[in-house]
Amino acid sequence: MVKARTSAAELVESGHVRINGTREKSPGHAIKIGDVITVALDRTVRVLKVTGFNERRGDAASARLLYEELGTKNSAT
Repeated sequence: MVKARTSAAELVESGHVRINGTREKSPGHAIKIGDVITVALDRTVRVLKVTGFNERRGDAASARLLYEELGTKNSAT
């Protein structure tokens, strides 16, 4: 979704992330396989289901294998 951990933390702290429908404010909140993450980013809302984890940080292509896209909605201006 974003390139840096600091950007991800800012998204969470600003209230743009929900875990299983509950707004998350703590960037360190643990998630588990099966959790549904909703992210409001720019003018798009993405809904993702966590399907796995990597032992090490990888590139964007390997990260895409760790979640299932449940939906995307573009917001009108």
